[in-house]
Amino acid sequence: MVNTTERLAALRALMKENGIDVYIVPSEDAHQSEYTSPCDGRREYISGFTGSAGWALITHDKAALSTDGRYFNQAEQQLDENWTLLKQGMADVPTWSEWVAAEATGGKNVGVDASLLTYAFSKSLKTKIQKKGGGDLVGMTENLVDKVWGSERPARPAEPVIILDKKFAGKDFVEKIEDLRKELAKQKSHGLVLTGLDEIMWLFNIRGSDIPFNPVFFCYATVTPTATTLFINPQQRSSELEAHLGEHVQLVAYDNVLTTLTALSEKTVDENAAEPQKFLFPANASWALAQALGEGRLEEVRSPVTVAKAIKNETELEGMRQCHIRDGVALIEYFAWLEEQLQSGVELDEVDAADKLEEYRKTKENFVGLSFGTISSTGANAAVIHYHPERPTAAKIDPNAIYLCDSGAQFYDGTTDTTRTLHFGTPTPMEIKAYTLVLKGNIALGQAVFPKGISGYQLDPLARQFLWSEGLDYRHGTGHGVGSFLNVHEGPQGIGTRIQYSEVPLELGNVISNEPGYYEDGKFGIRIENIILVVPIKTNHQFGEKPYWGFETVTMVPMCRSLTDVSLLTEDEKKYLNEYHKEVFEKTSPLLSGDQRALKWLQRETAPY
Repeated sequence: MVNTTERLAALRALMKENGIDVYIVPSEDAHQSEYTSPCDGRREYISGFTGSAGWALITHDKAALSTDGRYFNQAEQQLDENWTLLKQGMADVPTWSEWVAAEATGGKNVGVDASLLTYAFSKSLKTKIQKKGGGDLVGMTENLVDKVWGSERPARPAEPVIILDKKFAGKDFVEKIEDLRKELAKQKSHGLVLTGLDEIMWLFNIRGSDIPFNPVFFCYATVTPTATTLFINPQQRSSELEAHLGEHVQLVAYDNVLTTLTALSEKTVDENAAEPQKFLFPANASWALAQALGEGRLEEVRSPVTVAKAIKNETELEGMRQCHIRDGVALIEYFAWLEEQLQSGVELDEVDAADKLEEYRKTKENFVGLSFGTISSTGANAAVIHYHPERPTAAKIDPNAIYLCDSGAQFYDGTTDTTRTLHFGTPTPMEIKAYTLVLKGNIALGQAVFPKGISGYQLDPLARQFLWSEGLDYRHGTGHGVGSFLNVHEGPQGIGTRIQYSEVPLELGNVISNEPGYYEDGKFGIRIENIILVVPIKTNHQFGEKPYWGFETVTMVPMCRSLTDVSLLTEDEKKYLNEYHKEVFEKTSPLLSGDQRALKWLQRETAPY
């Protein structure tokens, strides 16, 4: 736990100097990245809370941290006495924006770094503050937390740029830009501003490592009918990058993005036009970029690059299949090793185990790195949904308790994310029942067949139905999009109760996770996660002449036998499970010929029911 007293005092002094009564510290960076580089960990620095989602809210005499159900347990452990925890989604708990608006009543001003708040949200927040009798929402050009952090703040990284071979990308970047220009012409737009790092990586077939676990680097891009510009740190320019982009892309310094956008906007004004030609402005683009372009020249849209990126081409889909086989082999080797160690009486903590899993992954073809910090959790720690073990607090793995491992890797041909819950001793009846209910939900979603146009919002109850029948549930989404050697979480598609998922129908080529769970604070946690592809399904009929789709599971790791109550499974579920385990064995066993321990474990875990 970090003592934040001095940090808050210094921040409040700066707030008074700048006429700010309420200050907002988002988790995201200027690109709305979910995971951030250490230099952008402002919310973590000021609050001490290390989870990936949340907002720090500071007044002259209060401090509040707002986060969602994945992090309630973690936040309660990490926040010191200076902070109040706002549990999003709980009854009678205000959202962070409601809390801010309430604190701003009486004409008080609210400040935020304009580069860290999206333009769309800045407008709605300003309206909410003014309706409550608050003063103004001030978009600040300097970040007050950075000033408090001072020389201790980590430097912004500038790691080498990676060129992604077409054999992994499946499509040349010049073709992607041509497709994008066709979309600009269709929408009669002067150009598109791109700020999402994974979008830019995908568009140009490049990758980086400026943010841990995410193969991206800091940049912006613009595409107009006649020019394409990439804004990049000059230190990251190389002859290899210039040769890759050739004459198709102009390179401009990253720090010049605001002045360049302002000049671009002024240059393209047509004084004879009835109304100014607008730029497509993605929902994740910042208020600062909007101010630079001119707020009257923006057409707010879901980025067409985000939409295109989410529909994987055949090369990317096959890459996903193949990297999940190799990753499954690493997990099988690891689980067999871990079971042997624990049952032999060897003491291992959660970090020891996570490190060993990474060793196994490093031996696999096309491995680049992890896709997120491994969640290696025993007993009560497994109930902390996004738990991350660290020394010296990491627990010893208890062979008589549930062990939950949520992990993934970045390969040149794809990104993996797999969760398995295991028990190396004798589980309790409640642990077995809860696991089996979660397993039934995972199978139900994996077997789903649905017509074109259905969203993940509509499919979510399939995974929860068996838990609901017992009065149980979980506080996280059921599925998120997964990138292709990109961010492990990507939109716009997903499966869950978030209203935005209802706005995005699933499409052929989407890659999504299937991960229902159940958690009892202080006792245990269960999650089963597979990666699934949206694929066409042949049905006997075709009502409404619509195509019907379903899912192909590419994760190749057995389910836990000792936690499965077969008597709770239907014959259809047993058939599905047996067929899945047969596929897992057939695809992974040829790669295990040199590891008899892992092969024996795999044979036992995939034996038919």
